[in-house]
Amino acid sequence: MKALAIDPIVALDAEPLSQAIHAREVSCREVMQAYLGQIERCNPQVNALVSLRDGQALLSEADDRDRELAAGRSRGWMHGMPQAIKDLAATAGLRTTLGSPLFAEQVPTADAISVARVRASGAIIVGKSNVPEFGLGSQSYNPLFGTTTNAYDPGRVAGGSSGGAAAALAMRLLPVADGSDMMGSLRNPAAFNNVFGLRPSQGRVPYGPTAELFVQQLATEGPMGRSVQDVARLLTVQAGFDARAPLSQSNAPLDFANGLARDFKGTRLGWLGDYNGYLPMDEGVMGLCEAALADFAELGCSVEACQPDFELARLWQCWLTHRHFLVHGNLAAAYADPAKRALLKPEAQWEVEGGLQLSAAALYQASLDRSAWYQALNALFERYDFLLLPSAQVFPFDAAEPWPRVVGGQAMDTYHRWMEVVIGPTLAGLPAMSVPVGFNATGLPMGLQIIGPAQADHAVLQLAHAHEQLTRWVERCPPASLIVR
Repeated sequence: MKALAIDPIVALDAEPLSQAIHAREVSCREVMQAYLGQIERCNPQVNALVSLRDGQALLSEADDRDRELAAGRSRGWMHGMPQAIKDLAATAGLRTTLGSPLFAEQVPTADAISVARVRASGAIIVGKSNVPEFGLGSQSYNPLFGTTTNAYDPGRVAGGSSGGAAAALAMRLLPVADGSDMMGSLRNPAAFNNVFGLRPSQGRVPYGPTAELFVQQLATEGPMGRSVQDVARLLTVQAGFDARAPLSQSNAPLDFANGLARDFKGTRLGWLGDYNGYLPMDEGVMGLCEAALADFAELGCSVEACQPDFELARLWQCWLTHRHFLVHGNLAAAYADPAKRALLKPEAQWEVEGGLQLSAAALYQASLDRSAWYQALNALFERYDFLLLPSAQVFPFDAAEPWPRVVGGQAMDTYHRWMEVVIGPTLAGLPAMSVPVGFNATGLPMGLQIIGPAQADHAVLQLAHAHEQLTRWVERCPPASLIVR
C-alpha cells in the first residue's frame, strides 16, 4: 500500500478502527479529532459532507463514549466511530434536505430505521453526505450544497445518488458509509471512487418508516466501505426485520462478516457484458471489466458469456413505468403547486409528468414484466452461481454536466439512460455488489457488479472478498491527493 499523508487513525479501515477503539488503543476523542481534521482539510476538495455539526459538540459526544468504555460498556461495533448519513435518510435533530430547496430547513423528529440502528451501534453522526435532488440521477449536485466531485479527479463527478458517501469514503473522511440504491446508487458511485458498494436483497435492510408500506420496492438502503469486511459489518448493523416495514426480512439477524473466506474453485460465473451489444459503453469500460474476468478465473471460477432470455427494451419500459409511478407518488403534491413545481429540477418534473400519464393496465403490465425478468435471471442461476456485469457504462464525466448526453456514440434519450446497466438487479430484487476493477489510461476508476441469486447476500460478499484479497485495488490505488509526495 502506498504511504498516505494522513493521520494514522484516519488511514485505518472501519474494522481495525473498531478494534483499536475497543482495545483502548485509541480514544474516541482522538478518533473524532483525527476525522474532524481530515474533514477540514479534504472535504472542500470534493464537497462530500454537508450539514456538518459543531466540532465541540462532537468531541463532547466522543468523551461520553470514552466514559462508557471505561465503565465496561460498548454500544456496538460502531462505538465512537464518526458517521455521516446520506441526506435522503431522516436524522432526528439534524437537517434532512433531500437536496431540495423545498426541504432546506427540514429537521426530522425521528430517525430512519437504518439510522437508528447505526446510532444504537455507537456511531456519532457528524453530518450528512451529499445527494442529487431527491436522489434522482447518478450525479450528486443540488441547489443547496452544490456538486460532489470525484476523489480521483475533482473536475469529474462522484456518481450518485450516494455520491457524497462514496467520495467521503475514498478521501478517508469517514471509516464506513451508508447509502441507498434505486438505480445503482450504491454501485455507480462506488465504481466511480474505487470503493465497495452493496445493494442488498430486497427487504434485507428495512426501508423507512414511510407512509406507504407496500408498493415501494425499488429502493433499498445499504452499506459502502473501503473493504468488503467493512461492508459486511455495516450490513450486519443495518439488516433485520422491523415491524414498521412489513416487507422487511424476518429471518434471524446474521453476522455477514463471519466466514467471508471461502474456496471458489469450480464456481460458475455468467458474464453478461453489454447484453450482446444492447448497451452502449464508453471506450475502455468493457476492456477493464473483461480483464477482471481473469481475476475470477485465478480464483478457480469458470467464466462463461451468457444472456438472459428477455428483451432488454421491454425491461427498460418496465423500469420507466415503475420509476414514473413511484416518483409521481412522492412528488405529485409539490408538482401540483406552481410555486413548488418551479423548485423541482426538470428531471423531477419529467418523472411526475410520466406518472400522470400511466394507466392501471400499464402498471399491471410492468409488474408482469418485472416478474418475467426475475424468472429469466432465475433460469440463469440454474446454470451459474453468480452473474457479472459492469457497474457503469461511462467513466466519471465532467462535473459541470448534469448527465452524459452521448454514450458510446449513442444519444441518451433520458437523464438516466446512461445508467441502464444497473436496473436489472434492482428490478429483480437481487443482491449486487460493485467491486473495483482498476483504472483507465487517465486514472479514472471503474467497477464490476457481482450479482447473486435471491437472498444470497453473504455469498456475494464472499466472492467480493476473495476478489479483493487477490486484487487489492483500494489499498494499491488511493486518491493521489492523499499520497505522500
